[in-house]
Amino acid sequence: MSQKRHTPEQIINKLRQAEVELARGATVPQACKKIGVTDQTYYRWRVEYGGMRLDQAKRLKQLEKENSQLKKLLAEQALDNAILKEAAAEVAGDCRRTTGYTGNPYFVDDGYSSRCVGTGSFSRNFFADSRAPD
Repeated sequence: MSQKRHTPEQIINKLRQAEVELARGATVPQACKKIGVTDQTYYRWRVEYGGMRLDQAKRLKQLEKENSQLKKLLAEQALDNAILKEAAAEVAGDCRRTTGYTGNPYFVDDGYSSRCVGTGSFSRNFFADSRAPD
């Protein structure tokens, strides 16, 4: 048996039909058979949509869809941030490892620091010229 996906409008209409049948004296299994769903589906729908109007059900589904999209965006952004942090830490580690850069503004190295951010030839020459005389 293939599964059907019911829209919120269809679900609310079927719940109303079931309520009418129950008011006429039918049992829950009889009402479920009349609307074409299982008892379990009926009870699940009643918990989720019971007492809702049609416009409220549509709004609920719209908000659930929007919420899932926002969760996906947040997960993607968190992943991007983690990748960028990892790359930045790797670059900073490479700068310290290959050039011996210690964060000292008066540090002058052998010229390999131009590969690292903020330790290029301008910084090296500027700080070398402004160093306090020995």
